[in-house]
Amino acid sequence: MRNVLAVVPKGNAEMVAAAIRTIFAQPAAEHVHEQFDVIATMLGKQLPKVEQMLRDAHDDLLAFTGFPVSHWKTVWSTNPLERLNKEVKRRTYVVGVFPNPAALLRLAGAVLVEAPDEWQVTAERRYLSEHSMAQLAKNTNEERGGGQARTHDGMIRPTDPHGVEKRHHSAGRHPWRRA
Repeated sequence: MRNVLAVVPKGNAEMVAAAIRTIFAQPAAEHVHEQFDVIATMLGKQLPKVEQMLRDAHDDLLAFTGFPVSHWKTVWSTNPLERLNKEVKRRTYVVGVFPNPAALLRLAGAVLVEAPDEWQVTAERRYLSEHSMAQLAKNTNEERGGGQARTHDGMIRPTDPHGVEKRHHSAGRHPWRRA
């Protein structure tokens, strides 16, 4: 949004921002794509550069529509990323001067490793609930035609139409072992 508004005259900024927001306010994926085309065409009449920017970013802007509607607000929000960046900044400010680049990487890495734990502590704070993720997995599997099988370890293995696991090596033998 900021990139688009940077090329829009100040007097039109509110109108352009409101028009773009209508793209994200649609109830279903097909409506989002239709609204995108309507808005891009409408803005292109006065601001061709804005239309070109929107069309160039089409896939990135509308990537959230590949998720269930319940995930949309979570997926398109950058709040978690901004919060994580703020935490890295806060921790590095406390240290002040690092003796070498490796020390900075260790600290930033430690902050990044801790981040997922924070979102998994309680069900109320989870970024995406287990139920909604299960729904996403179910929808993805249905789109693929159900040609996936889960093993006891939870890994998905490709199967043939008869439900038999495919093996990478004939008769289940390893190529580096001799019979």
